[in-house]
Amino acid sequence: MNKDYKFVDQAIEELLPKVKEAGFDTVWDRFKSMQPQCGFGELGVCCRICWKGPCRIDPFGNGPQRGICGADAHTIVARNLIRGIAAGAAAHSDHGRHIALTLLEVAEGHAPAYCIKDEKKLMNVAARLGLSTEGKNVRQVAKEVALATLEDFSRQNSSIPCSWARQTITAERAEKLTALGVMPHNIDAVVAGIMNRTHVGCDADPVNLLLGGLKGALADYTGMYLSTELSDVIFGTPEPVITTANLGVLKEDAVNIAVHGHNPLLSEIICDVAGSMDEEARQAGAKEGINIVGVCCTGNEVMARRGIPLATNYLSQEMAVLTGAVDAMVVDVQCIMPSLGVLQECYHTQLITTMATNKIPGAVHVEFTEKTALEDARRVVELAIEAYKRRDKNKINIPQYKETAIVGFSAEAVFAALSKLNKEDPLKPLLDNIVNGNIQGVALFAGCSTTRVAQDHNFVTIARELARHNVLLLATGCGAGAFAKLGLMTQEATEAYAGDSLKAVLTAVGEAAGLNGPLPLVLHMGSCVDNTRAVTVATALANKLGVDLDKLPVVASAPEAMSEKAVAIGTWAVTLGIPTHLGIIPQVTGSSLVTEVLTDKLKDLVGGYFIVETDPLRAAGKLYEVIRERRKALGI
Repeated sequence: MNKDYKFVDQAIEELLPKVKEAGFDTVWDRFKSMQPQCGFGELGVCCRICWKGPCRIDPFGNGPQRGICGADAHTIVARNLIRGIAAGAAAHSDHGRHIALTLLEVAEGHAPAYCIKDEKKLMNVAARLGLSTEGKNVRQVAKEVALATLEDFSRQNSSIPCSWARQTITAERAEKLTALGVMPHNIDAVVAGIMNRTHVGCDADPVNLLLGGLKGALADYTGMYLSTELSDVIFGTPEPVITTANLGVLKEDAVNIAVHGHNPLLSEIICDVAGSMDEEARQAGAKEGINIVGVCCTGNEVMARRGIPLATNYLSQEMAVLTGAVDAMVVDVQCIMPSLGVLQECYHTQLITTMATNKIPGAVHVEFTEKTALEDARRVVELAIEAYKRRDKNKINIPQYKETAIVGFSAEAVFAALSKLNKEDPLKPLLDNIVNGNIQGVALFAGCSTTRVAQDHNFVTIARELARHNVLLLATGCGAGAFAKLGLMTQEATEAYAGDSLKAVLTAVGEAAGLNGPLPLVLHMGSCVDNTRAVTVATALANKLGVDLDKLPVVASAPEAMSEKAVAIGTWAVTLGIPTHLGIIPQVTGSSLVTEVLTDKLKDLVGGYFIVETDPLRAAGKLYEVIRERRKALGI
C-alpha cells in the first residue's frame, strides 16, 4: 500500500489496516503493483487494432512516428478515444434499451412484477415524443412510447434525428448539431459506425474521427435520457427523501443485501420482495431482519427513489465485503470489480450475478428476466439468508461512519420546490437569483472514482470551493456517492460551506418546500445515467432566457473520471455547449492536434470544451472563471 495515499473517507481509513493485517489486497494495492504504468498507454499512442502490432509512437520524436500501417499519433489517439466513446454509448444505451423493452412488456401485460408508477410522466413523455394520448388508456400510451423509443435504436433514415435527442435540447442547439452532421439517427448504427471507421485501413483523418466521436457521444446522451425518463415512468420519479450513506449503514444483526451496478430493474423488485421475506431472515437469527444497502449507481437508483441507504461508491466496493457483514452482493451491469469473486472465497458473502452479459468466476448466477422477476428476486434473498447462517462473527468489522443524506432531486422535484416560491412561473425564482448574482452559476459533478487520486478528495475540494463562491451544485453517480458518504448532502453542509447569497437562496427554497431549513449543499440527481436530469433543467433555463445552452453560466466537472462511460458523458456535455473539467489527464496527450481540438477548437464549433486540471483548487478557480465569463457575456 502506498503510504502517501490519503483517504478523506474515515470509514476506509479505519478498515484498511485491518484488511491488510488479514492479508487481503485491495484496488489500491493492485494500483501500486502496476507502477510504473505504461507511458505509451497514458498518452494514448499505442495501437492494438490489428495484429501487425501492437504499435507505439515515440512521443519524443526519436523513435517511430507512424505505426506499421502508416497511422500517425494523431490518428491513433483519435481512434482510441472514439472507440472509448462508442463503448460508453453502448453501455448506457443498452441499459436504456432494456428499460424500453420492459416498458413494452408492461404495456402488453407480460411483466407482472412491474407497473406504471408515474402516469403523469408517461403522458408528458408521450407529448414530448409527439404522440397523441386522447382516448387512450395507460397501457396503450405506454406501448406507443416504448415503440417510439425503440425507433431510436433502429431508424434507417439518416436524415431523421433520434427523437430523444432532438426533443430534449434547444432548437438552436439541434440545428447546430445537425448542420455539423453529428446528430444521431440510430443509436446502434452510430456505435457500429465508430467501430467500422476505426477498423484497420479506414478513417485516418483525426478531425473527421473526432466528429464521429461527437456523434457517438450524442448517441450516448440519447440512450441515457430515454433510460432515465422511462425508469421514472415505471418506478416513479424521485422526490426528496432523507437517508444515510457510508459503510456504517451495514447492520451486524441483519441480513445485509448489497445491490450493485447500474440497472434498477432487479434491485427495485428485490426491495419489494425483501419486505415480504423479513420474517424468514429473523427466523434464521437476524434480529433486525433484512437490510438492503446500495453500492455504486444501482445504489443511487434505489436511494433516490426509496431512501435505501448507500454503503459506498465504485472504488471502495471491495471494502463493503471486507467488513464481513455483507451476506449477498447482487450485481447487474457495469463498474463491478471482478475481484469481488475472489474476495468472497475468504468471506461468507454470496456474490450473485444476474445478467447473461455479466458473469464473474466464483459467483452464483441467478438469471433475471422481467417475466420471472419476482421468483428471481426471491431466490436472491433466499441465497442471502443462507449466507447469513454461514457468517463468521469474528470477521465482522463495520466502521461506524455514516452521514445523513437528503437525496432525490429529479428535475421535476427541483421545479416542484421552486413552485413553492412561484406557482405560476417556477423557473422565475431560480432565474432571478442567477441574474441578480445570488447564484453565480451551476456546476454538475459527474464521473467515477479512480486510484490516480485520493478517493473522493477532488469532488469534495472543488465542491466546497465553488459553493463558497455561490455556485449551485448538482451531482450524479459516484460523485453523488462521494458527497453523500462525506456529509455534503445535508443542511448542515449548506450552513458550513455555502456562500452567503447561495445559502439564502437554498434556505428560502428549502423552507418553502417544507424541509424546515435549507436545501442540502449538493443536490443529488441520481445515478450516472441520470446526468440528463441536469440538462432538463439547463434547457428549461435556456429556453426561458431565449439563448442556447452554450451561453448559460453552467459548467460540468468529472474530477476523478475513469470509465469509457465517463468519456462519453464528458464529450456530449461539451457537444451540448457545456465547458467540462477533467481532473485526470486523459489518454490523448500523445497527439497535440487531438489535445488542441478538445481543449480549444471545439469551443468555436459547439461552444463547449474540456478543461484539464489535476489540482482541485485550481480546477475550481478555472470553473468559476468560466462562469464569470459567461455571466459577463450575458450582461448579468
